Amino acid sequence: MERNNPDDEPHGPEQFDLIVVGAGPAGLFCAINACTDGRSILVLEKKESPGRKLLVSGSGHCNITHDGDIRDFLDHYGDHGRFLRPALLGFNNLNLISFFENLGLAMIYEADGKIFPETMRSKDVLDLLIGECRSRNVHMRVGQEAGSISRSEDGFKVACGNHIYRSRFLVIATGGCSYPATGSTGDGYRFARDLGHSIVEVGPALTPVYVEDYPFTELSGISFPGMEISLHRGKKIKDHQGDVLFTHKGLSGPGILDLSRYIRAGDILKLSFVKGKGKEDLERWLMSAAKDEGARGLRSILADHLLPIRLASRILELSSIHMDLQPAHLTREMRTMLASNLTAFPMAVAGLGDFNTAMVTRGGVDLKEVRSKTMESRLVDGLYLAGEVVDVDGDTGGYNLQAAFSTGMLAARSIQKRWLDQGLQK
Repeated sequence: MERNNPDDEPHGPEQFDLIVVGAGPAGLFCAINACTDGRSILVLEKKESPGRKLLVSGSGHCNITHDGDIRDFLDHYGDHGRFLRPALLGFNNLNLISFFENLGLAMIYEADGKIFPETMRSKDVLDLLIGECRSRNVHMRVGQEAGSISRSEDGFKVACGNHIYRSRFLVIATGGCSYPATGSTGDGYRFARDLGHSIVEVGPALTPVYVEDYPFTELSGISFPGMEISLHRGKKIKDHQGDVLFTHKGLSGPGILDLSRYIRAGDILKLSFVKGKGKEDLERWLMSAAKDEGARGLRSILADHLLPIRLASRILELSSIHMDLQPAHLTREMRTMLASNLTAFPMAVAGLGDFNTAMVTRGGVDLKEVRSKTMESRLVDGLYLAGEVVDVDGDTGGYNLQAAFSTGMLAARSIQKRWLDQGLQK
């Protein structure tokens, strides 16, 4: 890796065949796979070392992808999975696993489908990527922050302080805005906008939700597998199901994190503590309990059949029902309130975790302006966009890293094809 100080004396323009801006997984993988004999490829990274966000991925363990049929991945990118179809089918999870295993890094499969490097170290994944860049003679300049990117007569000009770089092809792979300390500060959106692209509103995703007047602080740590959740904004706009965790200030867990791409402050989340049962089902069950267990208190009945005892106590308190009240003594209004709180407990969203907390960024370069079969801009010839900078974000479980590698590979293959088609192969 080469370290240049952008404040050095002015340097004349350096010419490359391809410049990749951003040394994350998408950028590194694109550079590695675009390499052909005689081609000069430059990777620019503004931080003093590459892949800083990759290092913190999966709490430093690097959940690199997910098990299963790659076609099943398409449902794990919100409303935009269809855009990723060519990238994912062209370079799938098995291809990614083989890539690293061929370099000596085996993978392990967890019961929930997550796939990690055998060493459980993100650093080992990054080291292999950097090693491949070196072995393929990719030029990597760290500490080089791109101040501006513009069109030139023969392609693109990238200005990094007093350093000017030019190339026929350019890949923007700068990531999103999440974990800004790693270098992901939204630079790519500015570059893309300067080159004529539209940016879909960006915001935190895969992030916890904070709740107004949160009633379950004392129950922090309780989790609910496969909880049914509905999202409301005036009307119901989304049904979802997943694992939910009560925190000190609100909600987390994969079910909330995956849904967070749709959630905004002021929305209402309704949680069901009873799987597969609606409000009417619970009302009938409570009437049945009045006959079968009429001598017992409600807290004991709920704790035996439906809820952890501490949660049963809190739900009854929030329903203004004494915990030792017998079901036979429930008024119709009480029964209705309790059934409603058990099947659709409402929580008003105060806000979401910010970019320092969010694992990924929703929004980005408008997909209508990017060719899904190549990752090339529809607006600017020779411009490619890979990874999180485009308007795609995945669920937890390795889907975002797979998308980064797959889109980086697709861009690399497209650029290679352009070189061949133009008769420029050296």
